[in-house]
Amino acid sequence: MELPSRPKGNQLLPPGEMTDIRRRLRLLASKHDIATVIACAFDHRTRILPFIFADLRMAPGGVRAVGSALVDSGMTKTRIVLQQWNKNFSPQKMRLDGRIPDLFLVSSMHLHGEECDRLIREANAIDEASRPLIIAGGPRIIYEPWHVFSANPDDPWGADVAITGEEYVLLSLLEVLLSIKSPRETMRQTFLRARDSGALDAIPGIVYAQSSSTRGPAEELIDTGIQQLLGDLDELPSPVIGYSLLEKPGKSDKLALHALTDKEVRKYSPIGSMVLTSGCKFRCSYCPIPAYNQRQHRVKTGERVAAHMGDIAERYGIQFFFGADDNFFNDTARTMDIADTLARHKKDDPKKFGRLLYATEATVHDSIRMQEHLPKIRESGLIAVWMGVEDLTGTLVKKGQSESKTLEAFKLLRSAGIAPIPMMMHHDTQPLISWGTNYGIINQLGVLRKAGALYTQVLMLTPATGSKWYEETFSSGLAFSTVNGEEIEPYRVDGNYVVASKHARPWMKQLNLLIAYTYFFNPLRMLWAIFFPKSNLPHLADETRPAEEIAKLPWRKRAMRWLKRKAKTQLLDAAIQCVGMAGLFHTYRHTIGWMLKLVTGRIERAAAPPISRLPMRDPAGGPAAHALPGTATQVQSTRTVDLISIEPAPQLLQLSLASGMGAERSAASATQANQPTSASGPAPESAPARRAA
Repeated sequence: MELPSRPKGNQLLPPGEMTDIRRRLRLLASKHDIATVIACAFDHRTRILPFIFADLRMAPGGVRAVGSALVDSGMTKTRIVLQQWNKNFSPQKMRLDGRIPDLFLVSSMHLHGEECDRLIREANAIDEASRPLIIAGGPRIIYEPWHVFSANPDDPWGADVAITGEEYVLLSLLEVLLSIKSPRETMRQTFLRARDSGALDAIPGIVYAQSSSTRGPAEELIDTGIQQLLGDLDELPSPVIGYSLLEKPGKSDKLALHALTDKEVRKYSPIGSMVLTSGCKFRCSYCPIPAYNQRQHRVKTGERVAAHMGDIAERYGIQFFFGADDNFFNDTARTMDIADTLARHKKDDPKKFGRLLYATEATVHDSIRMQEHLPKIRESGLIAVWMGVEDLTGTLVKKGQSESKTLEAFKLLRSAGIAPIPMMMHHDTQPLISWGTNYGIINQLGVLRKAGALYTQVLMLTPATGSKWYEETFSSGLAFSTVNGEEIEPYRVDGNYVVASKHARPWMKQLNLLIAYTYFFNPLRMLWAIFFPKSNLPHLADETRPAEEIAKLPWRKRAMRWLKRKAKTQLLDAAIQCVGMAGLFHTYRHTIGWMLKLVTGRIERAAAPPISRLPMRDPAGGPAAHALPGTATQVQSTRTVDLISIEPAPQLLQLSLASGMGAERSAASATQANQPTSASGPAPESAPARRAA
């Protein structure tokens, strides 16, 4: 199911609100000493093609963005722990500034769900008197927030609250809590008071659990609706801050005394991820991105992008960036604002910007449409474009691509000096090899390699949460429930494992993935690439240092620099083949066992998507915006709340806070404008019933 959208005209935050809330929080945070640990969940069993090696060399942008927002809001005691680097990290042993943190945030993708749950379980085991407020977020929680709340009354672990939106939602929650926090309260105690009074219900984008007592198991989930999006990405805090918060990689289960130093950042994260744009014009049935963005296209200005790249390069030495774009070429004017600005800075300040390069994602259709601008875009530093080709023939999905158009896009990009990287999607009806056509996956990879592809990813069509196809993959019997008696674990739902197929022999689809990668990455191709490389692109061997600086070098050094640049260009293709083969070894090691289970084990198919086992509703008792169809809705009932013995805090019922709409709103009420539009129509207009404290 796609996420519903807010009412038209109410999808975006008022201009300046993201900046204003950080200013307001700085005033509040100065009165409290808040320590925060942010953990990025990571399951190391996912370390296979196509993302192996890059997964450890690029600090994720999501947790860095959250850390930057907190520090810029005055909460400077913040540490970011990446499980990629700190596999043994234990929330029970974390200490920051000599104490258990006040806030423990966990961010997770769906495939890292097991580690996410483990981290939350461990945090739940901390003594009640000092337990931090546990907040879960990330892609997994945005689409299926119920995963982080236990439905087992005998095992009542769970997050205190789930964030189903971006940084602004988290900051809104913290603004409410810090506005009412008593000096003698923990953040969790403050949260429980705010929750039980209804003060959280006016914050769109959160889900929290209700129970008969504050310490009892969850009985239902309250979903406050769809977030308001930040329209002007220039209002985001600088991503430079986030790098200074990273925990140093190590084997310890505890936190180090200090985060990474500036000089150490590039050593562990030589690739910098950065948000340039967000949103895509296409409506692919397997993709949740358009619905998540509520059909909006959001961007940073070129000056802001240049400032962030330049500052990161200057402070940390990172010179290669990956743009976390859905479709960088989506809007010509906005793309060229970024490209023109970066190209100008490269020319005007070559010492700072001359060596900066970046890669991103775009579509075949838009790459052709932007053909006249590609030389200028290359001047800006764009060196590679990941392209969602999916299927050359357009049989699986049509979004303006075909074999002729894909080859045209490849030719245009390569002639401009930009490397096209195809992203392919294997499916049930596609054979391994086809005769007389290019329908087979091997045929298509051969065509793309000949056209100049240096790298590729080949994934199997898999249920994607938040997409149009998600429910159908289960209700149609495509998705597996168990294989050989084993439930499908989250780490296998990443496209590398066949977990959804109607093929008579699904193990053959798994084998096809391995053969496809082996066809593309192999010793013969590596040897051939040494002499006939696909990496011989225009401008790849260009000098990046300022001309006046090069002119001062002795002729021998100038000659050696020229030879090194030429050698890198000549050998880059072969080097990528070596990386691919190394990744393929791990891919075989992890997936061959699954293929054997598909051969010998019994496959049980799912009849319906996995819905929340806890009832979900909005604060007024209506359907929850993030619940899948079939999820139970429990009408609110009167309940008793355990009071916590604390010093009285300001009256919640008199608290008035700035809402996401920029208007003053009672913390205990929500208007219709704050509710999303769903398939069943607008949410009820009535304010949520007050929960007695």
